[in-house]
Amino acid sequence: MGPTSSASGFYLSRATAALLALFLAALLLALTVLATLYARARLEAADPGSGAAAAASAAAVVEAHEPRSSPAPTVSANPDPSTRPGIWDNPRLPPSLFPVNYQLELWPLLEPDDEGRHHLSGQVNISARCAEDTDTVLLHSHKLNYSRAAVLVPPSGDGNSGGVTVRELWLAEEHQYVVLELREPLRAGLLYELQLDFTGFLSDDLTGLFVSYYEDFGDNKTLIASQLEPTFARSVYPCFDEPAMKATFNVRLVHPPDYVALSNMPAIATSEWEDTNGSKWTVTTFNTTLKMSTYITAFVVCDFDYVSRTIRGNEIRIWARKEVVKIGSVDFALNITGPIFLYLEELLNVSYPLTKTDIVALPNFGAGAMENWGLMTFQETSLVYNPSQKFSNTKALICLIISHEIGHQWFGNLVTMKWWNDIWLNEGFATYTEYLGASYIDPRLKLNELFLLYSLQTMFARDDFVANRPLSVKKEEIRLTTHIVPLFNMFTYIKGASFVRMISGFLTERLFTKGLSSYLKKFSFSNVDQEDLWSHLQTVIDEQNEIQLPTSLKNIMDTWTWGKGIPILTLNTSTGFLTEKQFYPVQDKQNTADNHTWIVPVSWIKNGYEQPLIWLDNRSKVFPEMQLSSEHEWIILNVNVTGYYRTNYDQLNWDRLALQLEKDPKAIPVANRVQLIDDAFTMAMYGYIEIETALSITKYLAKEEEIIVWYTVLKIMLNFGNFMSHKSLPLLKKYILKRISPIYHYYESLIQGDFDTTADDFFVQTTLETIIREACAFGLQDCLQLATDLYQRWMKDPSNNKIPLSIRRPIYCYGIAMGSEKEWEFAWEMYKKSSSNKQKNDLIYGLSCTREPWLLYRYLQNALGVSDFVAVDIFSSVARNEIGRFIAWEFMTANWEQINSQFEEYDSIYNSVLRVIIERVSTDLQFQEVKMFINIALDEAHKVVVIEQLENARNIRMQWRNKVDTTVYEWLRKNTVDSEL
Repeated sequence: MGPTSSASGFYLSRATAALLALFLAALLLALTVLATLYARARLEAADPGSGAAAAASAAAVVEAHEPRSSPAPTVSANPDPSTRPGIWDNPRLPPSLFPVNYQLELWPLLEPDDEGRHHLSGQVNISARCAEDTDTVLLHSHKLNYSRAAVLVPPSGDGNSGGVTVRELWLAEEHQYVVLELREPLRAGLLYELQLDFTGFLSDDLTGLFVSYYEDFGDNKTLIASQLEPTFARSVYPCFDEPAMKATFNVRLVHPPDYVALSNMPAIATSEWEDTNGSKWTVTTFNTTLKMSTYITAFVVCDFDYVSRTIRGNEIRIWARKEVVKIGSVDFALNITGPIFLYLEELLNVSYPLTKTDIVALPNFGAGAMENWGLMTFQETSLVYNPSQKFSNTKALICLIISHEIGHQWFGNLVTMKWWNDIWLNEGFATYTEYLGASYIDPRLKLNELFLLYSLQTMFARDDFVANRPLSVKKEEIRLTTHIVPLFNMFTYIKGASFVRMISGFLTERLFTKGLSSYLKKFSFSNVDQEDLWSHLQTVIDEQNEIQLPTSLKNIMDTWTWGKGIPILTLNTSTGFLTEKQFYPVQDKQNTADNHTWIVPVSWIKNGYEQPLIWLDNRSKVFPEMQLSSEHEWIILNVNVTGYYRTNYDQLNWDRLALQLEKDPKAIPVANRVQLIDDAFTMAMYGYIEIETALSITKYLAKEEEIIVWYTVLKIMLNFGNFMSHKSLPLLKKYILKRISPIYHYYESLIQGDFDTTADDFFVQTTLETIIREACAFGLQDCLQLATDLYQRWMKDPSNNKIPLSIRRPIYCYGIAMGSEKEWEFAWEMYKKSSSNKQKNDLIYGLSCTREPWLLYRYLQNALGVSDFVAVDIFSSVARNEIGRFIAWEFMTANWEQINSQFEEYDSIYNSVLRVIIERVSTDLQFQEVKMFINIALDEAHKVVVIEQLENARNIRMQWRNKVDTTVYEWLRKNTVDSEL
């Protein structure tokens, strides 16, 4: 309910009361005349349908407001204490009012009050068109207070206008509304203006309008920035905070004169203003925005510098801390942003509709980046590249992130999903465009390999389990704010992008982009659901005859977007019999009703030649053309892994693929070689194929020259080795050493020679660390010698570390492992002196690699005297060391009371030591020892969870040992006879 009136008062005589009444009547008449003139001007300016008024400049529109002399004391709108039902019980806005324009003024204070809070005051006038008669206005509002609310009505036929009395203003907190209950209803078809003055506070959690602190040239600084997706706009200003409630915005920011203010559109006016306290302020007015959703409105007040460039009428400015701009660390971002814009404009055949793009590097930002129209915000680390840093993957990562956010300018900003259940239409497409843009800027970032390695394989590993959700969600299931945030996950981003890539594959890029262009033009400045996408692409498909689908695109894609998990296709090459079923761990089979059928586009290669696309639209089907008649023939399904499915074959085809790889691996595309190995070992792990079949696929690896294939192999072998017995593990090391030697020596020659040639090679910089680490871990003497030599050179000249950044972690590790106390002490001193977070992290890992038990004990003791965050890293690193695992366990059990009191969060303890120990329990004695400790050390709630995980890990390991280990040992023994180095 609204503010309650006081029971106290004062007495007036009749004569005095009469005079006062006459005065008030005169005043009311004057105010009514003024309000009529003001309302008419404001409403005409906001209404796109009014002729001359619509042409008025944005400056005239916002001129009606003057800033308050100071942040006004608020009269709080109170939460309604009653349980009376009403439209405010619905988490979705009623379809009675739709915004047309916001005239918004914000005055955030950079200086805190005595309690450390940063105040925000604001005024908003919302022009809204009434679609249904209503006497209640709902606006989203969260943690805002109100000192004034009014509703103006449009001028009548005789030129008169007035206001609708707000009977009561109160907060419906459950669904974050401010409620305006009116004395008379608003009428359908008319335009109204909702005026509210409000106050609040800036947040300190990097959401809404937040304050942030940083250093620049050694000085402490403060900035204000916003992050409004998905539902934080309502914490900054009252609004219709749903994505389909699009409107235009006229924004004014009041800020200190020595700060710059930024918003979605270019600034069109600045003025100086002095408040009643004598403080001087700058008022920056921005041009009217395009029609857009509230969640991409954006505001920044900062003391930053920028670099700029104008490309095809789009002024691009990259803003950052002044010291960052001075050393040229945002130049790379500036150099690639314009070309990516041009590339996507030409690809989609839809022009970027703004005349400026500001991109701001924020030292502290919760999201990686945010696509706000005209004012994109980035984590500083996602945008800044130090040109003096060679051998890093930073440039490629910046390219990917910028491409993602620029993709959003079309997919999300121009065309927006109607409701959050279809958020994949934003994020899936933007994730796909990030790979397109990155591959365009750097052709070495090959689209298929890049997408497979850093998106698709990750998604395959997570989408194996039955409990996972489908990509599409019914809108009725996403009603509350708490339902929306969890949708921003890898399913939305990566699975969505995988489906976009698959559609592009079976439609062809030419037809797909033609359809997207038509879709974007048709729905510009409006909202869509996935049905709109399917129907619009179908129209383009129907206009041509080259690409024929077995059914409508909607029917095909509904089987994917509404289906859980991932299908596995199995081909019998003797009969041409192709089947599909859902892929999941074998142990879950008995508990799962697998009735879903996907309509699958099957691309395939036969004997090195790509064949016409076929469709599997039933659970099984015979394709005579897939029958093999010669012992030299072979088939690969899912060319370049453009389809979202795993592949399996009969034993005959697996054997022929293994032979083909040994004969000429390049006859099979790189992406398929990667996926063959990933599919084979995943299926062997879950019992779909025999482990010997998976191992046979690796026999050719001495001929494998592609580093991304090796990266996948070593990831798998690292996990594989964790399950193996002490008897089998030495044979695995011998087997891998013979095959890894050629590619290792190729890159060693580059490291020792002209490694500069790989400085900007993303695949090398991101995967070479794994090659070096595992080659040394498997005991390759040349690798251990390389680590020793590079580390010793650094020790001789500590101020000149020439070890390439991308391989410092394994070089530190094995340089220390092959050394003694001297090497360890050097690293510890370098750690204490370093100001680089990456250098510190690499050294924390390296220090844990020593083979001296007493140094590991000392290292763990040191961990008790550092921050929790660093201590967690130290414990985790030591526990992963083959020697340190038992030392970490012994140290933890002996010092549990101190460790438990130091770590504030239980998860830190579990992740640093317990989880690592649990994953490696291999005997019943170890199991009983760990279980006994858990029962003593942990509280009841955590104890149950950890013991369950311990038992699961033990069972999986024991099943492996009982069923597979002997087979693996025998296979490795037969295939390592001649592999001594």
